[in-house]
Amino acid sequence: MRQRELATLFDFNYWAHRRILTTAARLTDPQFTLRSVIVGRDLRATLVHTLDVECSWRLRLQRRPEEEWRKTLAIADYRNVAALADHWKRDEAEMRAWVATLDDTTLARSADLDPREQYPVWYYLVHLVTHSQQHRSEAAQLLTQLGQSPGDLDFLEYADWARGSG
Repeated sequence: MRQRELATLFDFNYWAHRRILTTAARLTDPQFTLRSVIVGRDLRATLVHTLDVECSWRLRLQRRPEEEWRKTLAIADYRNVAALADHWKRDEAEMRAWVATLDDTTLARSADLDPREQYPVWYYLVHLVTHSQQHRSEAAQLLTQLGQSPGDLDFLEYADWARGSG
């Protein structure tokens, strides 16, 4: 994968996150923390988990100390959507700045995280985006059940939006 395509995937990722967070901002605090029997957790926990995994993988791939990337975000630290969106905005800036430094050679190189995890760097970054997509789908389901559908979150919806026709 080349850097340009990777940047597009991250553009899509953050576009979709913003759609979810903008829609979630219309919920009441009790709705934001209403546990779902289908997903097994509430919207807040689903979104905090998604952010946590994105942060953790970035820190791990940046070769930061293990105590940094193993640290789990506390769900209770995000009282409302605004607090979560604020953290996500900061992490997005850090992720984008880091991804912009990765050239095609670096992306193709093995991340060499441990003997069982010998994949190119770009595999992990695609994993990060697809993991987020999985949990955004859960979040979209929860929002829709609460009468607040975020609309379509497909990549081509993003592509139309990005070129100004969506």
